[in-house]
Amino acid sequence: MGEPLRACTECPGPEYSGAPDCARCRGLVDAVLEEEWRAFLLREGLPDGPEVAGLVAEEPQRYDWRVVDAALERLVCEGCAGPLGRGPAGCAPCALAHGFRYAAVETDRPGAAPGNEHAVRVNDSVVRRPQGVPEREVLLRRLWLPWLMTGVLPTTERAQAAKTRTRGMGLAEIGALFPRVLDAPGFTLP
Repeated sequence: MGEPLRACTECPGPEYSGAPDCARCRGLVDAVLEEEWRAFLLREGLPDGPEVAGLVAEEPQRYDWRVVDAALERLVCEGCAGPLGRGPAGCAPCALAHGFRYAAVETDRPGAAPGNEHAVRVNDSVVRRPQGVPEREVLLRRLWLPWLMTGVLPTTERAQAAKTRTRGMGLAEIGALFPRVLDAPGFTLP
């Protein structure tokens, strides 16, 4: 828990922080779901297909959020033809699926701070579906995600203080923090 951040080899920030624009970081974020989906299928002896994904999506409260989100990725939205729950603002079926995904179970990972999984889930959700979220908020979620993936959970006060300190920063100033978190030993978010 709290291991050092690793630099992404394709973007200037730590691993995970470049998603969705950086292909490598996007792959790491996708793996957050895909690894749990594969483990779920193996445990249950189920095939990977839209039928299984549909069953999971119909009862999200029975499954871990990673399994539910991976299932939604496998379903095609009737409204926008994209992955269900990730469509553009105004797509009613995606908005409904996006809301229902929060009924899923959040299981803290071994070694992670209690409550870390909720923070990972929220940040992952914003990075995967940035539509309708202010760009500043997306950047801050991307900046926190690498730390959260190491099992760290900032206190509410620390998270709010960082948000307050960055409120006066421009988007370019926030973007400039990404490589700094790797360059300065002991660097923490403002």
